Amino acid sequence: MWWVETLPARVLWAVATGTALLPAVGWVIADLRRKRYGADLLAVLALASTLIVGEYLAGAVIALMVATGRTLEAAARRRAGRDLSALLSRAPGRVLLRREQKIVTVAVDRVTPGDLVVVLPGEIVPVDATLAAEGVFDESALTGEAAPVTRAAGETVRSGVANAGAAVDVVAAATAEASTYAGMVRLAEEAAAGSAPVARIADHVAVWFLPLALGIAGAAWALSGDPVRAVAVLVTATPCPLLLAVPIAVTGGLSRASRAGVVVKGGAALEKLGHARSVVMDKTGTVTAGRPEVVDVVCAPGVTVAEVLGAAAGVERYSSHVLAATVVRATGRAGIEPAPAFSVTERPGWAVSGTVGERQVTVGRVPEATVLPGWARGVARRGELDLASIIWVTFDREPVGALMVRDNIRPDAAGTMRRLRDVGVERVVLLTGDRVANAAEVASVLGVDEVQAEAGPAEKIARVRAEQARGATVMIGDGVNDAPALAAADVGLALGPRGSTAAVQAADAVITDDRIDRLADAMDVARRSRRLAVQSALIGTALSLVAMSAAAVGWLVPVAGALAQEAIDVAVILNALRAVRGRIRRTPAHVDALLRRFASEHDGLHAARAAVRQAADALSRGPGPEADLAVRHADELLTTELLPHEHAEETMLYPALAELLGGPEGTITMSRAHTEIGRLARRLRRHLADGRGSIAEDQVDDLRATLYGLDAILTLHFAQEEEAYFTLAAGGRDSHAGGSPGRS
Repeated sequence: MWWVETLPARVLWAVATGTALLPAVGWVIADLRRKRYGADLLAVLALASTLIVGEYLAGAVIALMVATGRTLEAAARRRAGRDLSALLSRAPGRVLLRREQKIVTVAVDRVTPGDLVVVLPGEIVPVDATLAAEGVFDESALTGEAAPVTRAAGETVRSGVANAGAAVDVVAAATAEASTYAGMVRLAEEAAAGSAPVARIADHVAVWFLPLALGIAGAAWALSGDPVRAVAVLVTATPCPLLLAVPIAVTGGLSRASRAGVVVKGGAALEKLGHARSVVMDKTGTVTAGRPEVVDVVCAPGVTVAEVLGAAAGVERYSSHVLAATVVRATGRAGIEPAPAFSVTERPGWAVSGTVGERQVTVGRVPEATVLPGWARGVARRGELDLASIIWVTFDREPVGALMVRDNIRPDAAGTMRRLRDVGVERVVLLTGDRVANAAEVASVLGVDEVQAEAGPAEKIARVRAEQARGATVMIGDGVNDAPALAAADVGLALGPRGSTAAVQAADAVITDDRIDRLADAMDVARRSRRLAVQSALIGTALSLVAMSAAAVGWLVPVAGALAQEAIDVAVILNALRAVRGRIRRTPAHVDALLRRFASEHDGLHAARAAVRQAADALSRGPGPEADLAVRHADELLTTELLPHEHAEETMLYPALAELLGGPEGTITMSRAHTEIGRLARRLRRHLADGRGSIAEDQVDDLRATLYGLDAILTLHFAQEEEAYFTLAAGGRDSHAGGSPGRS
């Protein structure tokens, strides 16, 4: 085309080249000031050389590619600033002080040690202080522990915790600036400021590619005596494949991660996620559901679960205590209506009392001087063994029931651990502010490499820093107390739907649907994107070496070299675009519908499962009317509710899962469990059909073994299905679903 060599066209090409050269020089100077060089230096040399020898069209082509690459890279690497406003805004700005029998409002920075501060229900404790009277506090913001904590008069309470009981007076022990919460905010700010930007893959390649290109260009000039050959070499060596392919692969990875349920805030975070080797996980709310649930109910002889739960929920409905909602939820899952309660009063942090019928019902703690009956002492020991808290229910001051409460592990937690290993994670550390025993139990179930308990924000940051010494580290959490560690990690990942705003803001990526298995999805996407980025960069570099060799021997003039570079760009871009087209795991709609149906039925079978254990426990007290009634009730619920559910799973759900899993082998163990459940249920039925009318002494041992065996198999089978199958449902199942709340 003749017009490309006209004077106006040449001026236009020269202006385009110069326009690209000026900012490129600025980029190179900034890199050199940081004592490093990269792909931009090679682009500057190519642009400058085309201007010097008058190959303006070649320079314009290079300018177009450099500008396109920078635009893509800016989009891929844009990193959301660490916004810690939610962490800052959580701290109270004004507080109530008790002075000379009056209550006055002052700015929090005017509080001095010795001041008597009034903390109203739901308010945040503004300064580190000593309690003037007993109080109940939600300390999850600092420790991650979901259950409220009762503190006695004289105990220390830290700033940042919430008052979960009645209004309480505290004596300030420090100023707001010198208190715990202000220190946590400073930790987050320092961690965010210290997060270093990731180096570009393109720069890693350029470290050795640049000297090689300059060597070939110099040799071509020296051997031919023609500087244009050197320019042709530099033009074909322009790092457009590096500047284009890498950001395209990363941008594609960001898009694919978003479709998988993880919003990554920038390409730098995705690149780090792609080569992370360690994962540090918070416990409460991250690998556990984050709220206590009633997992068992044990009753005194002669008292039924319906009586205990109905009465307990009747009075707890009027309480604002966090565990009150736990009791009400357990009653609903068991299909029991809360009993009408009157004259309800509450002693915060201790118990709720009210009148139900003609009884005085109390739910909560029992006085320390109370002498527990034998069955209740056994329950107390069992609570210690199960690492469960106990809510006592008394009728007219006599203990009649115990509600065992625990924060359950998420159904998808164990599967997530396995998937993390599959995608290349070498170490998983459980990091929590909870007690050592609770943390160790969760860690053993999940199979993590190490656990650190009773860790505050400062200890969490220190642990993340220690893991970073081993390699790139991911931190996943959801609480306010996790925000500093999320900011310090190479990649901080927050659980969006229930995570605190502070945690979401401090993180580099956010899981949008409250499923922690999305972490494994995101790491898989990041690794593939990084692999394609590196692959594309290396392919482009190899093709550029071929073109450079052709230019060095005179086979390519600068313009032809620029066009050859264009062809190379197209090849590597097409390869990098594979990052967008990666397959996202999807569950077919008909299978998803079945999974949701049977998961919902699981949650509705609590009463049937509980009745099995109730009957076994009743038999432990010997044959009689109570045992007869309990065993026949268990048999009725097994026959009418549980066994039809198991049969429907076997005939409807499992064949559909076989299609999804590639064959029936994936459901063989579950089918075998169905067979054993049916066998034990038939054995129970034969005991009741022997014509005696009531359970005889010689039947007790075998009946009890049958029922306890059935209870154990049902517990394991339901847990296996919930972990292996129901987490396949789109969006997952409700991670807050509790355990069976009905054993006596």
